[in-house]
Amino acid sequence: MIKSGKFLFCFVLLLVAVLPCLADDGSKLPGTWKLVSSEAEIQATGQKEPAMGKNATGFVIFTPERVFFILTGEGRQPAKDDHGRAALMNSLISYTGLYRLKGDSWTTRVDVAWDPEIVGTDQTRFFRIDGDRLEVTTTWAVHPNWPEKGMLRGVLTFERAR
Repeated sequence: MIKSGKFLFCFVLLLVAVLPCLADDGSKLPGTWKLVSSEAEIQATGQKEPAMGKNATGFVIFTPERVFFILTGEGRQPAKDDHGRAALMNSLISYTGLYRLKGDSWTTRVDVAWDPEIVGTDQTRFFRIDGDRLEVTTTWAVHPNWPEKGMLRGVLTFERAR
């Protein structure tokens, strides 16, 4: 009886020490993440470019059920006319919805967005968490802000906000 008690104690201690290391990155998503870098990778050429400028800004906030994205391009200025308002729309990405996790990806069912075409769609993102860094890659698609670039995917890096 004593040997089995010691075994059980050692087993529980091992689980307490090891399980946090085995937890998937999805359990680490909730919280606020600040954009560090944003690039668009062009499928036809493999070239990466800062589609929203080198100093884009933004945040992603994960609650246990919902994700909120807002990304803005570099150098945004208040609009003075229709051309200025259109330029502001081309330097903005924002959406929210309930999300579900599956391995190294999450899929958001978009219910509000800057682009009405994605409302009601599923948007899948692949991710990896390394310490306080969240690396996100989108699926290949023609982006509504830059259709002239053809198929592209976003490659974004966030760090946990303090």
